[in-house]
Amino acid sequence: MPSPLDGVIILDLTHVLAGPFASTQLQDFGARVIKVERPGTGDDTRAFPPFLQGESAYFAALNHGKQSIALDLKADADRAIFERLLARADVVLENFRPGTMEGLGYGWETLHSRHPRLIYGAVSGFGHTGPEAGKPAYDMVVQARGGVMSITGEENGPPVRVGASIGDIVAGMYLVQGVLAALLARLKTGRGAKIDISMLDAQIAIQEHALAITTATGTAPGRTGARHPTITPFSTFRASDGFFVIAAGNDALFARLAAVLGDPVLAADPRFATNAARCENVHLLKRRIEAITLERTSAQWIAALEAAGVPTGRVQDMAEALADPQVLARNMVLPVAAEPGRPGFVAAGNPVKMSGVPEPAARAAAPRLDGDRAAILGWLDGRQG
Repeated sequence: MPSPLDGVIILDLTHVLAGPFASTQLQDFGARVIKVERPGTGDDTRAFPPFLQGESAYFAALNHGKQSIALDLKADADRAIFERLLARADVVLENFRPGTMEGLGYGWETLHSRHPRLIYGAVSGFGHTGPEAGKPAYDMVVQARGGVMSITGEENGPPVRVGASIGDIVAGMYLVQGVLAALLARLKTGRGAKIDISMLDAQIAIQEHALAITTATGTAPGRTGARHPTITPFSTFRASDGFFVIAAGNDALFARLAAVLGDPVLAADPRFATNAARCENVHLLKRRIEAITLERTSAQWIAALEAAGVPTGRVQDMAEALADPQVLARNMVLPVAAEPGRPGFVAAGNPVKMSGVPEPAARAAAPRLDGDRAAILGWLDGRQG
């Protein structure tokens, strides 16, 4: 079975994270990604540490297997090459500030009139419409503006940015969804579409409980640390040797937890008998649970809770997560192939497992800046596939 996007050509003008994250996902589905970079410097992340033999591990993790051609879209000769690429492409992706592509003569309206089947995917801080469409933004800005930082951090503590760059990453995921939907629609209509993804919009869309609480009660939720604001117990707990998590998401699971803790009466206590009651008495319940969990190690509690079917787990750092047998069994840690004279890196595997599509044993190398110019020009001239 061929990969789902075999034969799909993507011109990727994006840089840093949101756009490259999206094009990597599309590449995982089989698309060919041609990365159009600035001459001389290329994608900003080529300069991001850490480095191995002078090359960025960050860049390699996000751009493995893509091809690179450096084009100055203000220079006539390079514009001519870009226009030949547009004529062969299915999708063009960009994450410039709104108006930049129009200034270059490659905005959606112009491209759609010349290439009606072309799909145009754009991701920006605030989208292409609205009073702040032209403002720049980074991940932290949209986490702050979108309410995410207001609910992240310890209770009564300062707002905290989520450790992963979810402002960029979630926007990249929505861009992938939009591109896939547009490719499907094109099968029916024969025409491309514009996908306009705002990083701020994406932050609003992922906050299911905060939106529900705010609109139903009229009061925005605050920071609750590791615990869930509407499910209890659903948090970190201290064992004798550190932290582990318990996620007892319903009354039946709470009864099992109480039995494992050796305090079955806990589940019958009116203060804890229902999830609503447990949420009202969350701090008291945590003290009751930790008075018991502090007596044994996290490994002992995890073994006992798993035997009872209560969701639990260790709080692992990234090194531990990358060595986790379940993660490895799912092919989620892959080497990036090392070409002669170049360093070897590591990248994440594809989290979308699809029947009939084989799992790769390694990632192809990340491209050198402009390293595929000859191959791409040869393909345009019909000399190469």
